[in-house]
Amino acid sequence: METVDVKLSTLGLCARAGKIVAGTQMVCDALKEKKLHLVISASGNSENTQKRISDRCTYYNIPLILCSATSEELGHALGKGPTAAVGITDISLARAVTGKQKQ
Repeated sequence: METVDVKLSTLGLCARAGKIVAGTQMVCDALKEKKLHLVISASGNSENTQKRISDRCTYYNIPLILCSATSEELGHALGKGPTAAVGITDISLARAVTGKQKQ
């Protein structure tokens, strides 16, 4: 898990494209169904929430980024209320968020 300044505008683009899953429970469900390529967790989450997301990402081998934005800022970027975790379902958009290109 790494802490990164995620470009919130890129997350907004993902949301408009319909390629996100927002909320801790929905992210956990999507991880079980192997639909996600990247999970972003807001700073300031409770220990239980952070552990739950981290453990699931580790188990399903999905990259997890701890964002420096709060849940309110993360939710605002998505056009939603406070959001503790966001999953990205498209591999190209996940690469755009992390800034890593295909090698």
